[in-house]
Amino acid sequence: MQGLPSFSDPNLLVGAEHFSDAGVYRLADGLAVVQSVDFFPPLVDDPFDFGRIAAANSMSDVYAMGGRPRTVLNIVCFPDDKLDLDVLHEILRGGAERVQAAGAVVLGGHSVRDDEVKFGMAVTGTVHPDRLITNQAAEPGDVLVLTKALGTGFVTTANRAGKCPDDVLAAACASMIALNDTASEAAVSVGVRAATDITGFGLAAHALELAQASEVTVRLELSRLPLLPGAERLASQKHHTRANATNRAHVAPLSSFEVADDTVAAEFLFDPQTSGGLLIAVKPDAVEPLLEQCRACGLDTPTVVGEVQPRGDASLIVGR
Repeated sequence: MQGLPSFSDPNLLVGAEHFSDAGVYRLADGLAVVQSVDFFPPLVDDPFDFGRIAAANSMSDVYAMGGRPRTVLNIVCFPDDKLDLDVLHEILRGGAERVQAAGAVVLGGHSVRDDEVKFGMAVTGTVHPDRLITNQAAEPGDVLVLTKALGTGFVTTANRAGKCPDDVLAAACASMIALNDTASEAAVSVGVRAATDITGFGLAAHALELAQASEVTVRLELSRLPLLPGAERLASQKHHTRANATNRAHVAPLSSFEVADDTVAAEFLFDPQTSGGLLIAVKPDAVEPLLEQCRACGLDTPTVVGEVQPRGDASLIVGR
């Protein structure tokens, strides 16, 4: 985005700077809109599940900002001259199911013919400015909680190669389909400092962005990372996406590793996630209330994965 014009407006609360998950614009004293857009090719074979995953992923950025999705517009690329339109119907039906689950509505959308199927959504949500979450306010002493297990990149890559067990794929799909609404609401209720959702750049890069935006150092503990069932075995078999290497290359110059960075466990730091969980920074006395609220609402993997430290030479430290 270097060289593009910048925008100045007193009602622009969050723009493209600071690695933010979504843009936020104030409409009135107690009302702001949160906007984001995302789309990608299928990660799974079932078109209905693909639609659900893409929709959950698209709405995740709004939840990461403390907002609630209100309206969505479908974004469709589809080879209607090569695939039956029933496939597209199922994709859209899956997306609509997640939108309904979020309490939002589909207003319409736009489609183009393309050789490759792609689907996603442009999402508009709302938030009270006082409830807005950003990635810019983490403070030394804060504790970091991750609300979903890692490994969707390894699982979906293995699935495309026909080497993923059905139960492992099912667990990953359930995680990707799950909305981040509960985690967002719990974070706001306990007094969240900062948050971001974990998606294509992987845990390490998104944690690094939070550290840079908040001008702190983030420390992640490798042994604490929650992993999807069966994902570790797939990672050891090198079912990596192309993004693993680019995520690692992006993070390395600004990071310090107290452990070997080429182990199977370390690979989960760089694995690109689809519809991943929220990484939430809270004060120490808010950790247990946050975990309790998440678990009470059915989230079974909220985990303390690290802490925020004063800014040092490295923006990200990876410990044992």
